[in-house]
Amino acid sequence: MAELFRDDPALALEVINDILADGDQAELMTVLRQLAQAVGGVQAVAEQAHLNPTQLYRTLSPKGNPALSSLSAILKAMGLRLAVQPLAAPPSAHAA
Repeated sequence: MAELFRDDPALALEVINDILADGDQAELMTVLRQLAQAVGGVQAVAEQAHLNPTQLYRTLSPKGNPALSSLSAILKAMGLRLAVQPLAAPPSAHAA
């Protein structure tokens, strides 16, 4: 997957957004680890995110549960950021 993501960064974004829609955290951590490998390796991402490489490996494991600050730093090191989007069919603002 890392090679696919390296060759097609848009694919990586599509996969990540699909996972976020489903809410599978273990799968998200696995894909983020593959993306880290695609953008220069976990060591390079750890340096840019100011994290210990061992900590980053653990964070990006299927059982990883990063703090928001760590996740934001990891994404920033990979040239990404978190964003909030409305659901496809938002509930009525004036529901009784």
